[in-house]
Amino acid sequence: MLDAFEILTTSGIVLWRRHYAPLSSNVIDSLVRDVFIEEKQKSGGAENSAPSYKKDRYTLRWTSAKDVGLVFVAVYRSLLHLSWVENLLAAVRGLFTKAYGQELRKPHTLKVDTAQWNPMFDALVNRLDTGSTRRQSDTLDSEGPTELTPPSSSAGDDAHEPPPVPAPLFKKPAIPAKKGVVVDDTTSTDATPVPTPDTSRPATPGHAASHILTAKGGPGKASRRSRKGQTFNTSAPASSGDESSAGRTLKGSGKNATKGKRRWDIDGMAVEGDDDGVLDYSAPATPGPDTADRELDVSDVNTSQMGSHTGKGQFVLKDLDDEVDAILASSKQQSTSTTTTNGEIATGSGLLNTATSRLTSLFRNVVGGKTLSKSDLQQPLQQMQTHLLEKNVAREAAERLCQSVEINLLDQKTADFTSIDATIRDSMTKALTRMLTPTSSLDLLRDVSSTTSGPGARPYVISIVGVNGVGKSTNLSKIAFFLLQNRFRVLVVAGDTFRCGAVEQLRVHVRNLSALSQREGVGKVELFEKGYGKDAATVARDAVAFATNRDGHAQVQGQGMLYDVVLIDTAGRRHNDTRLMSSLTKFGQLANPDKVFMVGEALVGTDSVAQARNFAKEFVDTKGKLRNNGVGMDGFIISKCDTVGDMVGTLVSMVHATGIPVVFLGVGQHYGDLRGLNVGWAVDKLMK
Repeated sequence: MLDAFEILTTSGIVLWRRHYAPLSSNVIDSLVRDVFIEEKQKSGGAENSAPSYKKDRYTLRWTSAKDVGLVFVAVYRSLLHLSWVENLLAAVRGLFTKAYGQELRKPHTLKVDTAQWNPMFDALVNRLDTGSTRRQSDTLDSEGPTELTPPSSSAGDDAHEPPPVPAPLFKKPAIPAKKGVVVDDTTSTDATPVPTPDTSRPATPGHAASHILTAKGGPGKASRRSRKGQTFNTSAPASSGDESSAGRTLKGSGKNATKGKRRWDIDGMAVEGDDDGVLDYSAPATPGPDTADRELDVSDVNTSQMGSHTGKGQFVLKDLDDEVDAILASSKQQSTSTTTTNGEIATGSGLLNTATSRLTSLFRNVVGGKTLSKSDLQQPLQQMQTHLLEKNVAREAAERLCQSVEINLLDQKTADFTSIDATIRDSMTKALTRMLTPTSSLDLLRDVSSTTSGPGARPYVISIVGVNGVGKSTNLSKIAFFLLQNRFRVLVVAGDTFRCGAVEQLRVHVRNLSALSQREGVGKVELFEKGYGKDAATVARDAVAFATNRDGHAQVQGQGMLYDVVLIDTAGRRHNDTRLMSSLTKFGQLANPDKVFMVGEALVGTDSVAQARNFAKEFVDTKGKLRNNGVGMDGFIISKCDTVGDMVGTLVSMVHATGIPVVFLGVGQHYGDLRGLNVGWAVDKLMK
């Protein structure tokens, strides 16, 4: 990550700066003195270039805008290789001069109001940083809105956080219902998961020593680890660390040597003196005196980076910064033309040599009006296929794309002064654009509005499926946040009744989203859950009935529909496990969702083809036909796009395998890190 970024005038005035780490003023001063005043180092020929300057252990790269008299400087450690800094400088120069250029051209201007520039710069860094050296978003000398990181992620680095709650034991407690959570204890007889036996004990998490609960004092002050080692070869149950060592006996020497139960509070700490409590972690944690205040202690999310409001009041997601892409493309084109001009001047040492070299280069690299044969296309297409494979495109999809390009170009004449390589690149760009462009409308807000209004109004049901660990719950919470911004009432359904901690994870998300929605005055969100060991299809069906207010629930009699959107989470499952995959058919028929979105990882590789096909074929109606006009699902959510750079071939692989479009892209771990697919952006990444 950067250490600093500064915008200076040619007279030495600092208009704006952002420091991410302590930096001596001598570093920037040396650049100004050696390059711009004493000219010990050339300041670069072209305005669009970003020459470098080294001082101590830092590398400084800069560019200038001569028309407004500005110099843009980026500082980072010399040990790092930040190839994206040149693009950042070009983008900052273009956007800053566009925003403040007119004001800077006025005479005697020494200061400009850059309050609106802070979030724009942060968005640029998040957009262009490849992620390999990214630091935390907090800065030293400038403050901005902090986005919320979902508690389920592992992005935090606070060494003083308590250990997570251990895996739950599935015992049915008699607990009061918590506000905002609909609890039902009915159990389906065909539930797939097998409850954990009451005699089992969750393993102690492996955390730092500061997180381990120490045992009470015993004879000789032996540590808990040493006491365990002494009884390792015996059949006695291991100590939990809570019972007193006095009077402890091995198996057979005592009649009631039973391990005491343990209960955890909302912060993950053991509650002392609560041995009679029921050990069920799906129950609400023990409330403390400041529980209500803690639930509202949630950092704000900067929605301006996620999207914007339209004239009709709808909140729509933005694509990935079209304006930044245009600025970078223009800068690259100008830089290329400048390099070409300088090269022509440098090679013009002799009249004969210059003319001969130019003519040779022209006829060697440019082909005009040539009819392309199969032999002409074979080698360039093989190189193009290798290029796509390097971009994480599955071999099956890459071969199919190259075959379509070959069919389109065979026996065709190239345009005047156009090489074969350029012709193939242009044709491949069109093929990728055609493949990734949806054939039907993806306006989710319009579909929700039309379904929830009118005489036959009902809740709009969305289900999220996918393999283990791809980010289903996190992306579900992002979609919920997006819908809350459009003032919809959202019911989140805990359909993952198998994975330990799945219900608690959604409870934390709903608690955070509820606090944010109340703070901003938008929408409403609640959780529907039935605990663990239940049939997910039955839970989903009951949740939809509850949201519809079907049969008039006692507490809401006389009211209409309770919720506008029902978001159903599901358990992760391997796509090659026939037994687990077959349960999706029952789930789809009972829940009858309007949209089924599959979450896929951008870094999964060629296995994405099998994942997409196996999940799609499970969603059939009662007549055995695939739903959604024979394709099964309605869209893909590609998560972790911020981790792969330009290797976004998973998009192509999954769309090619199923014909199902990509609806959303996950670009981070915050609730606001959800974007719509920009086809031009994806194609540019693939052809880069």
